[in-house]
Amino acid sequence: MPAVVVDAHHHLWVRDCTPQAWIDPATMAAIDADFTPADLPATRHGVGATVVVQTVSRWDETVDLLATAASPEGRGAGIAGVVGWADLFAPDLGDRLAALRAGPGGDRLAGVRTMVQGEADPRYLDRSDVRAGIAAVGAAGLPFDLVVRDRQLASCARLAGALPDQTFVLDHLGKPPLAAGALDDWRRDLAALAARPNVVAKLSGLVTEADWGSWSTAGLRPVVDHALDVFGPDRLMFGSDWPVCLLATGYGRWLDAVRELLAALAPGELDAVLGGTACRTYRLTVPTPVPTSQEDHS
Repeated sequence: MPAVVVDAHHHLWVRDCTPQAWIDPATMAAIDADFTPADLPATRHGVGATVVVQTVSRWDETVDLLATAASPEGRGAGIAGVVGWADLFAPDLGDRLAALRAGPGGDRLAGVRTMVQGEADPRYLDRSDVRAGIAAVGAAGLPFDLVVRDRQLASCARLAGALPDQTFVLDHLGKPPLAAGALDDWRRDLAALAARPNVVAKLSGLVTEADWGSWSTAGLRPVVDHALDVFGPDRLMFGSDWPVCLLATGYGRWLDAVRELLAALAPGELDAVLGGTACRTYRLTVPTPVPTSQEDHS
């Protein structure tokens, strides 16, 4: 029986509760909708557990996601962890995180993320108040997800060096500029970040950084191979970035592409990327693996 497959990065939203103002109805019609656990296709593709990630900078979304993960619908969809939002500047941040853990679904709080990619200050992650908040996340025993643009990778490396006891998870490999094709700076900065042993990274979100209509596994291979070289399989994890991935591909096609891109790995290395790294990093409790569907590639 193969190890369980874990989707370490997906989202849920109901726009009346958590508006997604960034969605352009004209160019992003595929995701201009609500997405609930009933819509999540992970189990149909043999994915045994998932991690749902915040989408807005609000405590109430995190509270709701934790409750959803613990609900029959969330358990049925395989949701084993939640990466929620937290106010890094809250003086009682530790107490707030403890309150989340004491509430419904609190045992599924797996990490914290803030929307660093939207910060205009290029030295945002160098600020002492930001670092103090992230250190409080670490003191609570939680990883911190880094959702950043490629130009912010150098500051991520400085941050990881300044907080060596904090575990960091780089989302979407730092969003390499695949559509533009100018990857030299990204390669250099990703390698510098990967040199910090307290950082792991997600193979996720790549198709939406490429051309949505013409991406291919061959076009993604240089990026994935570089990530494997600098991080190694034990520090990489699979994520779908569903439903955002629907702008460029279906869930099954992305999982198939990841398997193709990782085909040269040894079985144990493949298991690490497809589930082991996520389970270890996020401290997930996952169910028994389910057989992988060979029919549904949507």
